[in-house]
Amino acid sequence: MKTRESIAIRSALPSDLDIIIALDEVGPEEEKPSYWRGIFDHYVKGGKKDRIFLVAETDGEVVGFIVGEVRAWEFGSPPCGWVFALGVSPKSRGKGVGQRMFEEICRRLKQGNIATVRTMVDRNNKETLSFFRSQGLRTGRYIELEKEID
Repeated sequence: MKTRESIAIRSALPSDLDIIIALDEVGPEEEKPSYWRGIFDHYVKGGKKDRIFLVAETDGEVVGFIVGEVRAWEFGSPPCGWVFALGVSPKSRGKGVGQRMFEEICRRLKQGNIATVRTMVDRNNKETLSFFRSQGLRTGRYIELEKEID
């Protein structure tokens, strides 16, 4: 079993694109390359401090990613951090990879004077919901509302 010390967290590089596409388990396969190229252009190549894209490595192999940003004043909310993508290789789950990435994104957000981090999780995705709850996230003061459009 890997220890926490063997997990290295770093900012994503353009050369990480293919492994991120491979690690992503959400969405249609045929749409992933285009989606992730856009994310890399915006978060990796954009060079903005309020955009964070991190990868986790064990033994020099990328085994996870987390992506977030600072969003300000949406729906009257003061600036806060949002995590909108997280993935860990199935073989690396349960070894602290997700926790280390989440701790690092929170550390970077805090350096930018951000005091709150948010995310959205499908209530049926028990694994991801359980992970974020284990990191201390709870139901916030905002409620998501939705409607199917005919």
